[in-house]
Amino acid sequence: MKFAYYPGCSAKGSSADYEKSTQAVCATLGLYLEELPGWNCCGSTPAHAVDAELSAALCVRNLDIAAREQVETVLTPCPSCLSNLRHAARRMENPRFRARVDELLDSPAAAARLPEVTSVMQGLARVYDASAIAAQVKKSLKGVRLAAYYGCLMSRPPEIMNFGDPENPTLMESLLSACGAEMVDFPLKTACCGASFGIPERAMTARNSGRILELATQLGVDAVVVACPLCQMNLDLRQKQAAKEADAFFRMPVLYFTQVMGLAFGIAPEHLGLEKLRVSADELLRKIDAQAGEGDR
Repeated sequence: MKFAYYPGCSAKGSSADYEKSTQAVCATLGLYLEELPGWNCCGSTPAHAVDAELSAALCVRNLDIAAREQVETVLTPCPSCLSNLRHAARRMENPRFRARVDELLDSPAAAARLPEVTSVMQGLARVYDASAIAAQVKKSLKGVRLAAYYGCLMSRPPEIMNFGDPENPTLMESLLSACGAEMVDFPLKTACCGASFGIPERAMTARNSGRILELATQLGVDAVVVACPLCQMNLDLRQKQAAKEADAFFRMPVLYFTQVMGLAFGIAPEHLGLEKLRVSADELLRKIDAQAGEGDR
């Protein structure tokens, strides 16, 4: 199957491992992602706070490209991109807002109704049920304890994101359970890690991330699994800052859900970008390999 694909800026830089693992997992499942030609930045975190109409124009240009390609659904891996694209599409339903945005574009948006935008995670779940996911598993995650962490953007606001229960989403658990993993109940799964405040409010981000890592450590999980580039950066790259703020020691691998699915599918770690992790996932890999070895006996 083919979907139009909006990777977002971080996929080409800070979250290249997310991009790599997303492409690998989708290819294994037979889901082909056709990148939107000539796409641009959605405005990321700051644009909408500066100018709502210009921010919307950045997003609408991408959706208009998809519409002109006669695409019905666009997939994106990043919750921030998903949020921006969906907010822009909703605002364009207001004729006055649409007219002002159209003035900022090279040409007015062609489609009366812009294409649907959904996350890669939702796209996978829409096309493949648990049995189809399980059928691709080469190395079961049985015995591996994982905490699914969605962050604050993926499911909020619920009327825009349409991601199930905004306080207790379960889609990531469903996908990883199909791979054999034991998903622990993680009460902080939608708590904010500090998001883009990692530089201007480093102490606050360290406290927020520290709470999440501390709970994961207490629960004895093998890894925290995420779907957001900012969450992954704060929990992995800034783990020492979080540990200092929490007066604790953390050595918690933080992987994208596509990296974990890729491991279960038997995809080589180098094809999933695991070398980019600041906190090594070697112990997790050894555990998965050991479980797979026992299963072969």
